[in-house]
Amino acid sequence: MRIGTTLTNYIIENQRDVQGATGEFTGLLNDIVVACKKIADVVNKGDLVNVLGSAESENVQGETQKKLDVISNELMIDALQHNGHIAGLASEEMEAFFSVPLHKPSGNYLLLVDPLDGSSNIDVNVSVGTIFSILRAPEGRRAIELADFLRPGAEQVAAGYCLYGPSSLLVLTTGNGVSMFTLDRDIGEFLLTREGVRIPEETREFAINASNQRFWEAPVQRFIQECLQGSEGPFGKDFNMRWVASMVAEVHRILTRGGVFLYPSDRRLAAAGKNGKLRLLYEANPMALIVEQAGGAASTGLERILDLQPEELHQRVPVILGSRVEVERLVAYHAEVG
Repeated sequence: MRIGTTLTNYIIENQRDVQGATGEFTGLLNDIVVACKKIADVVNKGDLVNVLGSAESENVQGETQKKLDVISNELMIDALQHNGHIAGLASEEMEAFFSVPLHKPSGNYLLLVDPLDGSSNIDVNVSVGTIFSILRAPEGRRAIELADFLRPGAEQVAAGYCLYGPSSLLVLTTGNGVSMFTLDRDIGEFLLTREGVRIPEETREFAINASNQRFWEAPVQRFIQECLQGSEGPFGKDFNMRWVASMVAEVHRILTRGGVFLYPSDRRLAAAGKNGKLRLLYEANPMALIVEQAGGAASTGLERILDLQPEELHQRVPVILGSRVEVERLVAYHAEVG
């Protein structure tokens, strides 16, 4: 595909190869793009439009919401609920899913979304983003049920994220590689800037919240210690550590120059009754699909993320993803412990 192609034309051209394509998927992606453009605009304006700081409310996980969490969720729902491209939507910011009423226009897809990933960074002007995952809706016109969302990540039709940083970037996979688009604010369009993105198989960078080190399980402790030994250790090379506290930013860095990202399970989370920190449906699944489509790997340490059978809408899981060699090494360390 020609560099500079608009995202809309990119999807239309790719749909020509899909037998029976109706254009509905293109319409859904356009809805998501409209929401992302609006979120990018509000994020960019920040304190100029009084959107920084706490909303003085909590989401379903008991986390304090930022004003932009609430605004981003509202913008996403507003862009999607009336156009007839989805049958239902689930959001990290909502306790229950949204089902399009039977008397309203409905589509053949379900959307799962983290409207503003990394929102703790908003007040300090560090990159944040939107993550989305698309599933096929059940056949036949009926009310959407919880079980319709609880499907393994391998069943995703598409996944992507929009990164709001020095430039706004949209990264997308429809199961045939990964492409990147950059928002040209002068014309208001996302333009293709990279296609066939590939993650290097090996890396010299890792990203983890080192403040949790004392709680990590043995396989993660071992891996990080061996990284820190550098060229004198078993890997024979020096590593750099990065941590942005925004999964979108972490994954984007890995797609751009390689690396491995870890938010593992640990004793502190386990004591609180949580198996991990990141949400399976809104964060782990879409990012795992993107990373695998770029030649990387994504695991909980014990199993492939895309093979997990979700049990609840806001389920949390451990996440290890990035350069294949490093992820496979961590999986091997977990297998040794049993």
